[in-house]
Amino acid sequence: MTPPATGTAPPATSPALVPVLVYLAMLVAIISSLGAPLVPAIAAANDVSVTSAQWSLTITLVVGAVATPVIGRLGDGRHRRTVVLVVLGIVLAGSVLAALPLGLGWLVAGRGLQGLGLGVTPLAIATARTTLAGDRSRSTVAALSVTVAAGVGLGYPITGAIAEVGGVHAAFWFGAAASAVAIVAAALVYPRSPDVPPRRLDVAGALLLGTGLAAGLLALGEAERWGWTSAAVLGLTALSVVTLVAWARWQLRARAPLVDLRLARGRTAATAHGAALLVGLANYLLLSSVPRLAQEPESTGYGFGSSIVVAGLALLPFSAASFLASRLTPRLQRLVGARWVMPVGAVVLLAGEVLFGYVREDLWQLFVATAVAGLGVGTVFAALPALIVAAVPPEEMGSAMGLNQVMRYIGFAIGSAASATVLEAATAPGAGSPGTEGYQAIGLIGVGACVLLALLTVSLRTRSASPR
Repeated sequence: MTPPATGTAPPATSPALVPVLVYLAMLVAIISSLGAPLVPAIAAANDVSVTSAQWSLTITLVVGAVATPVIGRLGDGRHRRTVVLVVLGIVLAGSVLAALPLGLGWLVAGRGLQGLGLGVTPLAIATARTTLAGDRSRSTVAALSVTVAAGVGLGYPITGAIAEVGGVHAAFWFGAAASAVAIVAAALVYPRSPDVPPRRLDVAGALLLGTGLAAGLLALGEAERWGWTSAAVLGLTALSVVTLVAWARWQLRARAPLVDLRLARGRTAATAHGAALLVGLANYLLLSSVPRLAQEPESTGYGFGSSIVVAGLALLPFSAASFLASRLTPRLQRLVGARWVMPVGAVVLLAGEVLFGYVREDLWQLFVATAVAGLGVGTVFAALPALIVAAVPPEEMGSAMGLNQVMRYIGFAIGSAASATVLEAATAPGAGSPGTEGYQAIGLIGVGACVLLALLTVSLRTRSASPR
């Protein structure tokens, strides 16, 4: 463990610190998962299309992609405790805003504020590393990583059950109550940070990244309704491309970039970050589509007419399998060799996408599809850190992991927006549900992402293993 910058031993901490850190990670995971099972209910409650309601999920991921490096930079110095408390306060405000019956626009705005909470987990991990010693530090960091997957799995059925009993807004009131508990707990036990100077915040980089992602995802998410060749879609696409190119150039030249893209140079590093984007895309194509498919009426000929609770439970095998895969990946590495772990994970995820698209006559088959996909996602995510370790010097590890996390969230957001657009395209005029070919198309897009992921990683592993 790296000692604090002052050169002293880690300060004495409250015995409650570890449970509080785990609770914060759990809270963030649950709040981030509030959108997926609730999208059809949000559409019905606000009398809007499901495509429009999908923004209640996508906006959280977009904000999270930008907020994670920003919050990480702000909390990197002596003000970490203050940053955590302020972010939790904003998450609480967003939860209340989403819970109030003010219409879809305010709900989406509240979900955007909740997205800032995605930056709390990296700060919790950093706190465990700097304030805890030895095995306690390592075990806590491992527990926090596992909590993220477990929290998502718990969040789906819990919030689904609350929404089933009390309505959509009750689920967000639950998020508000949980956030209030988190603020009190953090205020009581969160330690002060080491007295180190904070790093400069790249405001221009944050604005460029946020603008580019928002414009691109808005164009993707609304292209089917507005028209792929409409002035609005073409203009937003052009704005996104220009802004993201400008952001990349700025990040390569800035003295203190928000996201150090120079850490993506080299075949190994570029593969690690490309893999995070692709698996994130394939991941959220499923996570945002499975609950909607489970709730489609049986009259469609393919839907199951499930409740929100069952739709949430359909994603529980995904989280459980992801957790299991993270524990089994070291054994898989010993069995097949390090160079084949990520390609194997990509193939397993591909199998899950195929099952989702084409083998779902009964509800239990949907559960099997999510479990298989979870095994694939968990295997790839568990193998990514080792790839980054091999690509960058130890002193740049934190920044490289931050870049990988951003790429993962960008993949999540693209997958969420793309699933809504595909299903909108498969919905006949005046129909309330898409045709089954929409869900098949989502499976095919996921298969394509997995094929690219497998080719990318097997090529790198083979070359890396060959003599130089």
